[in-house]
Amino acid sequence: MATLAGELPADGYNSAMYELLKTINDPAALRQLDHRQLHQLAIELRAFVLDTVSKTGGHLSSNLGTVELTIALHYVFNTPEDRIVWDVGHQTYAHKILTGRREQMARLRMIDGISGFPRRSESKYDAFGTAHSSTSISAALGMAMAAKRKGEQRRVVAVIGDGAMSAGMAFEAMNNAGVMDADLLVILNDNEMSISPAVGALNRYLARLMSGPYVTARGAGKRLLKTVPPLLDLAKRVEELAKGLVVPSTLFEEFGFNYIGPIDGHDLDSLIPTLTNISGLKGPQFLHVVTKKGQGYKLAEEDPITYHGPGKFDPAEGIRKPASAAKPSYSQIFGDWLCDMARADERLVAITPAMREGSGMVRFSEEFPDRYFDAAIAEQHAVTFAAGMACEGLKPVVAIYSTFLQRGYDQLIHDVAIQNLPVLFALDRGGVVGGDGQTHNGAFDYAYLRTIPNFTVMAPADENECRQMLYTAYQLNSPAAVRYPRGVGVGKAIEQEMRALPIGKGEIRREGKKIAILAFGSMLKPALEAAENLDATVANMRFIKPLDTYLVKRLAQTHELLVTVEEHQVMGGAGSAVCEALAALGIEKKVLLLGLPDRYIDHGDPAKLLAGVGLDALGIQHSIRNAISG
Repeated sequence: MATLAGELPADGYNSAMYELLKTINDPAALRQLDHRQLHQLAIELRAFVLDTVSKTGGHLSSNLGTVELTIALHYVFNTPEDRIVWDVGHQTYAHKILTGRREQMARLRMIDGISGFPRRSESKYDAFGTAHSSTSISAALGMAMAAKRKGEQRRVVAVIGDGAMSAGMAFEAMNNAGVMDADLLVILNDNEMSISPAVGALNRYLARLMSGPYVTARGAGKRLLKTVPPLLDLAKRVEELAKGLVVPSTLFEEFGFNYIGPIDGHDLDSLIPTLTNISGLKGPQFLHVVTKKGQGYKLAEEDPITYHGPGKFDPAEGIRKPASAAKPSYSQIFGDWLCDMARADERLVAITPAMREGSGMVRFSEEFPDRYFDAAIAEQHAVTFAAGMACEGLKPVVAIYSTFLQRGYDQLIHDVAIQNLPVLFALDRGGVVGGDGQTHNGAFDYAYLRTIPNFTVMAPADENECRQMLYTAYQLNSPAAVRYPRGVGVGKAIEQEMRALPIGKGEIRREGKKIAILAFGSMLKPALEAAENLDATVANMRFIKPLDTYLVKRLAQTHELLVTVEEHQVMGGAGSAVCEALAALGIEKKVLLLGLPDRYIDHGDPAKLLAGVGLDALGIQHSIRNAISG
């Protein structure tokens, strides 16, 4: 049985354990606690996070790792007047609990429940909406400069993880912040290393020194030595050497930040006095805290990847790894194809922006380590890095989520498509994704890809078609994307033999009368189900670009109503492409466009969300009957 690192009994996850936590309904109440009570609060808060996530699913390892840091921030800073911007946002469950949303955690990431990420519309304590990485420093700098411009006295804090610091945007913001003299605190939440007790004590002392009397003395010394320039230069060199011996400060100080740390991010007795000292400092400050993912829950500490975003599980027993699923996920299908294709073609290389597990690339990274490249959380770089490889005769495959590719859009056009380079984008998480909600729904990829010259865009209707489309795209000597949904498919048997599909050609999957449903990707299954009660023709369109205009023309000439169905926003999507084709052909035809509406789809069960916007079989049938009846 697994317990919270010896802090809690193994047989209980009940409300009696949360006596102190139940008294905290906002940070003002937190700030009334005695320092000694904060340690008990951390125990209760960590247990509550584990208890909640085990019942609802969600992000676990990252949230267990930020319990003490969250308490310290709200204890020292006057939130919400002082602003805290959480990078990525999958580390904010403790923040949500302490800011009045404790009871709402029972419906975390569910329809009509609270989001798993910060959201401005949800709470005044969520200073900035985040779910993608590396935006915090830019946003916090904007807030700090706005406060300065308006003459308002407030502190602004950006909490960014070490992974998010790998993105260029974070460094762009730091480069800008260093010359703006903004009252900004950047906290690097570093969970890739640990601090032994001895080193932790030393760093606690150094952090207090550098955030308190050290800074005051340094400022006074600089003023004095300005009158003797050679001595000032010597003092700077000695200071840099001394600090370089004990802390990795040089890089951040070159950006104009005062570097403090590293300190133990689980030590409230270090965090609180250090943050208190920093809160009185002017200008850009950089605090380096070291935390451990999964802190306090041994199973998550030992395997933070498995416990990064688990579904429901029993905390006492941990996550039971399931036997092989009856139906493989699309990510797994991609990963298997990638290994098979790599064995067939030595030119294949695979690139991911820090999404190895999510994209199904673990086996490839183990079997072909010299051909696997993790570009870190840097989507722009990943796209152009692939372009450079393609220039030299390699065949790059970029595995990336639909919403993450949005961050590399200029590189798609400028570096890949204009040069017509053979880069294959395996576009995961197309359509509605579930618990992660609006920031992760792949609702815009058809639109942003099909408008780019030289691009081929495909959407598989089932597992086997996904494998064959990946092979088809790989054979092209031009840019291509295969866009598939999250999760498992319809249960179609997968052919191991790979064959290229005819480019730009769809297929008729059901013959009917009067009504023709043109289904794209995952919408083929509900379209076929709806067609049974409508006696409709159903086409599996397969290609968003190039669109099968011959098939569109034939269906328009032989049917009274065309219906396009896509798990993508209607505006600019595949249905729009059909209307453009009809206009170019000079054909006037009644067309019903079904897809995601012109609004953001929230979190929740994907099947229920699709049904809610009419993209299940009953919804499609209902929309078509309404269109027929006028």
